[in-house]
Amino acid sequence: MRLHFIAIGGSAMHNLALALHEKGYKITGSDDVIYEPSKTRLNNKGLLPKQFGWFPEKITKDLDAVILGMHAREDNPELARAKELELPIYSYPEFLFEQSKEKTRVVIGGSHGKTTITSMILHVMNYHHKNVDFMVGAQLEGFENMVHLTQENDFIVLEGDEYLSSPIDRRPKFHLYKPNIAFLSGIAWDHINVFPTFDEYLEQFKIFIDSIVKGGILVYNEEDQHLKQLVEESTNTIRKHSYRTPDYHVENENTLLHTPEGDMPVAVFGEHNLQNLAGAKWICQHMGIDEEDFYEAIASFKGASKRLEKIVETKNTVVFKDFAHSPSKVMATTKAVKEQYPDRKVVACLELHTYSSLNANFLKQYESSLNAADEAVVFFSPEAVENKKLEPISKEQIFEAFSRTDLTVYTNALEFKNYLQEQQYDHKVLLLMSSGNYGGLNFDEIKNWVS
Repeated sequence: MRLHFIAIGGSAMHNLALALHEKGYKITGSDDVIYEPSKTRLNNKGLLPKQFGWFPEKITKDLDAVILGMHAREDNPELARAKELELPIYSYPEFLFEQSKEKTRVVIGGSHGKTTITSMILHVMNYHHKNVDFMVGAQLEGFENMVHLTQENDFIVLEGDEYLSSPIDRRPKFHLYKPNIAFLSGIAWDHINVFPTFDEYLEQFKIFIDSIVKGGILVYNEEDQHLKQLVEESTNTIRKHSYRTPDYHVENENTLLHTPEGDMPVAVFGEHNLQNLAGAKWICQHMGIDEEDFYEAIASFKGASKRLEKIVETKNTVVFKDFAHSPSKVMATTKAVKEQYPDRKVVACLELHTYSSLNANFLKQYESSLNAADEAVVFFSPEAVENKKLEPISKEQIFEAFSRTDLTVYTNALEFKNYLQEQQYDHKVLLLMSSGNYGGLNFDEIKNWVS
């Protein structure tokens, strides 16, 4: 097949392009800008566009299909040409479904933990040499790409995002996969720009549950009351398997999971991650891995990229980088780090970077989310607020939202960097939470400040 990618440089899009290239498809693409590591990875396979920009002449009748990325605009000139020629136009999730129609589709959804849970499952499968197709939202140790597609594998594991599919397809991605085996980790309001009320957001998960194929399986977190109610109310003829946080304890800054074979040390920590682990175990069992083999494999799982990732460790200091940005994840991550390091001072820094987090009406959702930290810092860029065409927010609004009187707030990237540089790091844990980079912070520099 000959395929053209509009907005090929995106994290998900370039990984799909690479996977289809490996499968033998003829791939071309366009984008107005491509950043690293996408740029080098595409270039290494001969898929990097020779020029940046949009070129309608690239869209010809001999293309079998066009794949449209979320980064492209609705008035994209290449998209207009594809419509004019009446070519098949797919969103990213639509094309993944096309690639997986004959497979057993395992879809991992939920407001939080999707990437970690998908990564756990893939780690276990890889450990036991079970070959599966997949799409995951982070680079994993032992895997070359974030997307892998074959003709022969029976299973495909898909991270099921609830965000929109493309500029011309306003359905959430996870509505398009029609899972045989589905997973939901929980529901916490997000993407306020698309789902302005919690009820609208909740409805997307109801639709997802109803999209599970008849006779399929849903594994869900019974400790999430909103999710539990949705599952109990569903009339879809599926099997429903619940899970909850397993028993564990922390000893000398190590987490020990209670298993039928006794206490087992694990590299991941925090109630939310162990909850993720319990759910991943159920999915792996439905994919043919027994409980004992799951525990053997998961003991060596260190986490997904940017998910509570340890970037510095010295005798007296630890620094973590985490993708946490939603209120529930910020609270869970901060609590987890303090629980793991109860005798050290935990400094938690959060960048408000997403559309939701920078929305004045949504800010109150962050109340108490940083309370587990000994010292709490919030950074946001007024320019980012302006670029997202949102109402300006003040430091006072941040103080009020987080309900923490000793909170420190920075709006200048250089001042925040200086704060980090001047820290005394002895006997501390630094937690940096963001889906951005704090206005250009070089995380490698932190190693020099700590040592």
